[in-house]
Amino acid sequence: MNKTPKRSQKLLQFLLPCGQGMLVGTGAILPGISGGVLCVAFGIYEPMMALLAHPVKGFRTYYRLFIPFGIGGAIGFVLLANAVELLFDAAASVALMLFAGLIFGTVPDLMKTSQERGPKQSWSPLVLSLAAIYLLFQLLSQGSGFSIEPNALWYVFCGLVWGLSLVIPGLSSSSLLIFMGLYQPMTAGIAALDFGVILPLVAGMLVTILLTARLVNWLFEQKYALMSRLVIGVMIASTLMILPTSFESTAALVGSILCFIAGFALARWMDTCRTGQESDDGGTLQK
Repeated sequence: MNKTPKRSQKLLQFLLPCGQGMLVGTGAILPGISGGVLCVAFGIYEPMMALLAHPVKGFRTYYRLFIPFGIGGAIGFVLLANAVELLFDAAASVALMLFAGLIFGTVPDLMKTSQERGPKQSWSPLVLSLAAIYLLFQLLSQGSGFSIEPNALWYVFCGLVWGLSLVIPGLSSSSLLIFMGLYQPMTAGIAALDFGVILPLVAGMLVTILLTARLVNWLFEQKYALMSRLVIGVMIASTLMILPTSFESTAALVGSILCFIAGFALARWMDTCRTGQESDDGGTLQK
């Protein structure tokens, strides 16, 4: 009699991180969207840092999370990115508002968790990081892009930056690489399976992860409340930067607002499902 609810719960435990992985995989390669921000938004960032810092121990601890998340990420990266890119080409404001709604919908839960784990920690780090990153992005957006001649060393640089966008939420590697004129040749090389592009790119990502993941993981273990509030501030600032400031028509404005509401509601629902599963499992859903 009790087998059906248990099966439904196990199915939801698989589908929820799988869907989140699809969104992260899709959004990570789109200009203006940070894969790190989406990982923070969906509660994947801290386990991901633990996995990158200590791969064997991290996988044993979070395998129930990362197997479906990895499957979803691969699907999103390979199959859905083209569809979303078509949506961006057709109605960029609508797509951006959908992603913004997804991210903002997770903020209440992130702040609640941070408060529970650091009730005496001031919220000033959130405000300072939000203001500083928003100002930095505004200054960068005022500059004019420049083009360089891509080669193996520049593709290593692309990997370094792309790795940072995973480790440091809010850093949109795609936007920076577009600014430098490296994004299009890099993605073209990946699509063509050009190992002269792929191998330097992977090497750069590995260097970034090896040098920074353990430090970031240690900081979260020692100063969770401080780090989480800094990260939330960066996440909000980077999301504010992708909000459209103009709309093609009234229909686009209405559609964008509806997509923001839908994204916000979907994020709140996913947070509710995850919280409910953790309560049912005694807080060990991800272990």
